[in-house]
Amino acid sequence: MKLNRKAVMGFGAIAIVGLTAAGCSSESTSTSSSSPSVSASPTPVAVVDKLTGVNTQVALDAGFVSALESLKLTPGVVGSATLADGTLTFPITGGEVTYYEPGSIDPYVQGMIKHNGSGISLTSGKTTVELTNFDIDPGTSKLYGKVTANGKVAVERAYLFNLDGSTLMPLQTGPNNTAILEGTRVLISPDAAALLNETFGTDAVTDELLVGIAKITINT
Repeated sequence: MKLNRKAVMGFGAIAIVGLTAAGCSSESTSTSSSSPSVSASPTPVAVVDKLTGVNTQVALDAGFVSALESLKLTPGVVGSATLADGTLTFPITGGEVTYYEPGSIDPYVQGMIKHNGSGISLTSGKTTVELTNFDIDPGTSKLYGKVTANGKVAVERAYLFNLDGSTLMPLQTGPNNTAILEGTRVLISPDAAALLNETFGTDAVTDELLVGIAKITINT
C-alpha cells in the first residue's frame, strides 16, 4: 500500500467511493476502470494495491421483495454470503483501487473490488439461478458476476447490477479501524433483467429495478 500525506484523511473512503460513487465516471467517455480518458495519467493521491475486508451489505428494498414474491421466486444465499433481517452480506475478498484527485482524470477511481465465494440464489420450482463472485468496477459503477442455472454456468461474467451513488451519505468512522459509507442504490442491470426474464419465463423483472441500499465497510 502506498499513501502520501494528502491521502491520510481520505484513505478510508478510497475503496468505498470506488464501490459506490456513480458520479466518479462518465460512461460516454470511459468503458473500463483500467482505461483512463487521458493519455498521460496524473500522479495518484493513493494506491491500495491489496484490498482486504470487511464486507458489502445490501438492505433489500420492500418493493424488490414484493416483486420476488409476485414472481414466486425464493431468494437465498450462496457460499459465505448471509441473509439476516432483510440484509444481504458479502465479504470483500480482494482487489485493488487507485484514487486520483477528482477532476484530474476520468474516472478518478479505478480498480476492481472482489467478493469471491459468495452470492445470491433465486429459486422457482425446479429452477435455481445463482449469481456469485461479484466484481465491482468503480470506473463504470457496474457490478459483474457469474451466473449459474441449475448447477450449469450460463454466463461466466455478466453485468448484473448498476450502482447509483447519487443518494450516498457522508463517510462514517466505524469500530475497529473501519470506514463506512452507505446510501448507494443497487439496481438490476438490463442484462440481468433480460437473463432472469428468459430463465423464469416472465417479463416482470424490469431494468433499473431497485434491489436495495448498499452499506460498505472496509478496514483502514
